[in-house]
Amino acid sequence: MNDPHRKGAPARAHDVRDLLRELFPETHRELFGEQDAARSAPPTLGLYPVADGRLALVHGEQLAEFTPLDPKTRGALHCDLCHYTRSRSEAALYRVQVGARRTRYVTLCTATEGCQKRAGTRGLESLAERIFPIEPTGPDDH
Repeated sequence: MNDPHRKGAPARAHDVRDLLRELFPETHRELFGEQDAARSAPPTLGLYPVADGRLALVHGEQLAEFTPLDPKTRGALHCDLCHYTRSRSEAALYRVQVGARRTRYVTLCTATEGCQKRAGTRGLESLAERIFPIEPTGPDDH
């Protein structure tokens, strides 16, 4: 029986930074800055395939849905994420609704995993900066 409240039980070791972060987040930021807080829990950042050929860009708690468009050109496309030139079969044009009357168009590789590796974190952050924040479009959006 390992009861942590029992006498003689080994105590879990907590770092001072852990305690300050948990109990006094403002003091933690003052002492160690935002960099340390960001390092402890990096936000989620990635491009993920979802149903019907759509993609989802996730950055922290923000989410954008990329809807593929029918090709109107026969030429090669330049990926906005990894900056490689691809054929029509290797890249697609996507539409992203970023506001009530604002839309962005983005060209991305269809093989998202390899594309993200080529672009790296900096490339994903750059794409996220172009898309986010998304403005509320309806009465239920906040």
